[in-house]
Amino acid sequence: MAVYTKTGDGGTTSLVGGKRVSKCDKRVEAYGDVDELISYIGVVRCHVSEQIGAILLRIQTELMNVAAWLACDEDMDKLKPLSESEVAFLESEIDRLTEMLPKKSCFIIPAPPLAGAECHVARTICRRAERKVVAIEQRNSQHGACQKYLNRLSDYFFMLARFLCDVENGEEIKWIPS
Repeated sequence: MAVYTKTGDGGTTSLVGGKRVSKCDKRVEAYGDVDELISYIGVVRCHVSEQIGAILLRIQTELMNVAAWLACDEDMDKLKPLSESEVAFLESEIDRLTEMLPKKSCFIIPAPPLAGAECHVARTICRRAERKVVAIEQRNSQHGACQKYLNRLSDYFFMLARFLCDVENGEEIKWIPS
């Protein structure tokens, strides 16, 4: 089977359910940003331990669900609803990382190590995706869950960046307004 269908040559794409929309539709932009985040997390996984990599794979899998829901105009019985337990999992990971780190008293400028800096990039992609989800006007029952998951996930990437900096004895560069 060919990867190309030629159906998008005119600037439209299909949502889950078959409705065609412009490739610059807010919904397409939102799940496109989630897709970018999924891919970028793959890059981060290349630079972390197996344990952290397993957590990131779990996150990528949940983001595939988020993207699928964002690609729907309406509720779809064939899609698994997003689970509050995945948000709770992120919160427990954030809390676990927070306990191991010194308190943060100011903004941090992303810097080495590479994996930590990559987590900051993932965080910003995640925030952009979250903003795009907020902008979608026609919503299904899972949009709130998508938004909440992305919001928590960006916090997780911030804490993971700090943790990776700490484990590799990197220096957190603090931004203090002059």
